[in-house]
Amino acid sequence: MDVSVAIVEDDAATRGILADWINDAPKFHCVGQYGDVASALASLPARAPDVALVDINLPDLSGIECVRRLKPRLPQTQFVMVTVYGDTDHIFEALAAGASGYLLKRLTRENLLAALEEVHGGGSPMSSSIARKVVQFFRSTPASSATQLENLSPRELDVLRLLAEGYVNKEIADRLSLSAPTVATYIRRIYEKLHVHSRAAAIGKFSPLVRGNGAGRDNETNPAKLNRAEDWSV
Repeated sequence: MDVSVAIVEDDAATRGILADWINDAPKFHCVGQYGDVASALASLPARAPDVALVDINLPDLSGIECVRRLKPRLPQTQFVMVTVYGDTDHIFEALAAGASGYLLKRLTRENLLAALEEVHGGGSPMSSSIARKVVQFFRSTPASSATQLENLSPRELDVLRLLAEGYVNKEIADRLSLSAPTVATYIRRIYEKLHVHSRAAAIGKFSPLVRGNGAGRDNETNPAKLNRAEDWSV
């Protein structure tokens, strides 16, 4: 059977290029094109594509937020970011939200089709420069990360796990029955103890635990249990 692919991209010309590349390939077909998050949220669950290509800079919401909202509703769909953003914050936030791959908008038709093959086969395609950044990030992470995590209090671990699941500060406050300023204080302490300066870096240190425990917004975690544990080449 063909691999069904949807596209969430606000630039009409880019959408057209991607759709043409997909439809011209014998193993793939494009089942939907969306110019904003709202239309994707409304239509994608019914289509349930095998793969969704999602831009980050969209006119209504971030493509990362699009993935975060759709992944629980489409657990079998593989989401791949296709973007101009190559910084580590965007990379790790996208992966934490549920993306399986991350491509920069310098890819050729051959790059795209190879990435679709890879993600549909269970892989995690990334542009080479993105993969290098991920490797460098983990190489630069001190080997004492586990020890640093042990220094966190049970409540700080609760907050960090919810950060890694993609929740924003207000949602964390609601789930843990805390005030927003209290959550902000916990996050500041987490950064200090982990020796990081951003949410993405904190999630990066925490990611082995996330993978080990199957955390994610689609797994409705009980907070009471938490502390137990460019340019187109056309």
